[in-house]
Amino acid sequence: MGTAILYGVSSIFILAIVSSLIFSILLRFSSLNESSLKYVVMAISFLSIFIGGFISGGKGKKQGWLLGGGTGLLYTAIVFLFQYLGHDHLFSLKDWIYYACFILTSMMGGILGVNLSGGNKAS
Repeated sequence: MGTAILYGVSSIFILAIVSSLIFSILLRFSSLNESSLKYVVMAISFLSIFIGGFISGGKGKKQGWLLGGGTGLLYTAIVFLFQYLGHDHLFSLKDWIYYACFILTSMMGGILGVNLSGGNKAS
């Protein structure tokens, strides 16, 4: 179970790094600004979280809601610790709402990952 969650969180951070690189190149070499990409970045974030939950559910093959929730919680904990320890800034109410939605999205991805991977076939 722990391995599946680590695969999911790793995939979230890999997708975040790749999308950050793409958006930074777009912002640097075009006339776009950050405010024009706000909703696109949010959609990519939710998609990355969903994919991470999907991967953890697919790896675990059972209890997708738990695997997805664990993936979302671990991701939230890592980001919270980075923000608190690195920048000395706590989550605001808006941030807590976003991360609660991230956890729910990751749970949905985990459930779908288990169901599409075949899950635990009990006979």
